[in-house]
Amino acid sequence: MSEQIWSAVDNYLNELVVRPHKTLEAATRASTDAGLPAIAVSASQGKLLHILARLQNARKILEIGTLGGYSTIWLASALKEDGKLVSLDIDERHQKVAATNIAHAGLSALVELRLGSALDLLPHLHEEGAGPFDLIFIDADKERIPEYFLWSLKLARTGTLIIVDNVVRKGEVIDATSENTSVHGVRRFNELLATEKRVTATTIQTVGSKGYDGMTLAYVLSVEASDQA
Repeated sequence: MSEQIWSAVDNYLNELVVRPHKTLEAATRASTDAGLPAIAVSASQGKLLHILARLQNARKILEIGTLGGYSTIWLASALKEDGKLVSLDIDERHQKVAATNIAHAGLSALVELRLGSALDLLPHLHEEGAGPFDLIFIDADKERIPEYFLWSLKLARTGTLIIVDNVVRKGEVIDATSENTSVHGVRRFNELLATEKRVTATTIQTVGSKGYDGMTLAYVLSVEASDQA
């Protein structure tokens, strides 16, 4: 099976089932026009995030990695009027594009964009008592996924859903000899999950217009630190 087939199926399903709002299509165009990398989630993946947020009855969402705001819009559109989404990104250009896209979608009142390194911003969120978040979406640099995940646990509650994107890396995740730092980050994350008793998790492989990859879904069973010795 080829990526051409996967993309064709995505297009077919998007038109009949997913049917993304025009503001999402506009966000994709604006991101492309601004020269942002084409690494946002696909429409079907975005709607999956939206549905999961609704199933969580999420009132507080944390997103690590804003890019052009495409996934932000999908997630924020699942919130009620009193909900809030906090999205972190290190790139000022990304956030400017995202802010415009989010405003165009009419969601600015629900979204707070924070600029800086996530590993600097996450401790501040914890100190502020910004959590607990009902859903956390990690879609930033893969080298630091384990660190982002551990901070996510500090900002979670029992019942929080943590979603981590791009964890299969076109199958490279099984290559212990890979010199790719992103692969190393994902493998360290998987090794962490193998011993982390506070969550139950699964990883689903995905194919589509974004190629071959996968998502990890981790459900928080407890926020109490566990003895993993």
